[in-house]
Amino acid sequence: MNAPTLQPRDDMGSGFPTLLRKELLRFWKVGFQTIAAPVLTALLYLLVFAHVLEGRVHVYGTIPYTAFLIPGLMMMSMLQNAFANPSSSLIQSRITGNLVFVLLPPLSHKQIFWAYLLAAIARGLAVGLCVWIVALFFIPLPPHNVLWVLAFAVMSCGIMGTLGMIAGLWSEKFDQLAAFQNFLIMPATFLSGVFYSIHTLPAFWQSVSHWNPIFYTIDGFRYGFFSVSDVSPWRSLAVVTGVFLALSLYALRLLASGYKLRN
Repeated sequence: MNAPTLQPRDDMGSGFPTLLRKELLRFWKVGFQTIAAPVLTALLYLLVFAHVLEGRVHVYGTIPYTAFLIPGLMMMSMLQNAFANPSSSLIQSRITGNLVFVLLPPLSHKQIFWAYLLAAIARGLAVGLCVWIVALFFIPLPPHNVLWVLAFAVMSCGIMGTLGMIAGLWSEKFDQLAAFQNFLIMPATFLSGVFYSIHTLPAFWQSVSHWNPIFYTIDGFRYGFFSVSDVSPWRSLAVVTGVFLALSLYALRLLASGYKLRN
């Protein structure tokens, strides 16, 4: 009788928990750099903008500018860190050669995808939660609808985690990954309404903002705190979900084909 051959499994068994634990510990063990540093950056933004504009700018009628700013800073921090986790992990593993330890076990491309994605979401949510806790020392900001907050937080981190995987697979050097972040992620984030409502922009730039998917992540996230937003939260959720599904299918296709993984 022939011995059975090992095939990659499509369920969440096998080496999936180990890979997920590795990716979680990867950022958790250096939490001072991966969590505390982004929180400090968000705090500096809050101190500067709140000091300059508090009392001069009111958004959505009566909402103080500091309160308006906090959800935007939370989402910006979550997006940037969710992107950084899988992108830096993949490119470091490829350059140092230890990616072979991920490819050798009987892991399916779906298991690899979900391990990197869940770790990215976990890091993004951890940073966002810490920013919110620190912001409570400045102004009370209880969410009006926790479900909307969680939905947009998870889906938005999922988008950037998936995009981080794509960037990590595409980039061959650290400067290519830095270009991806500096010329795509950073401008899209800063021009998405973190520091302002798009209704304060001229009509042309309002139209441009509607083509930026990051705008919908922040606007929908704000709706969970204030129950008001620039566009319908259902529209924002539909856009965010569609972008997440499209990027996920593309990332799964790259992983299934072994794109730049076996070079």
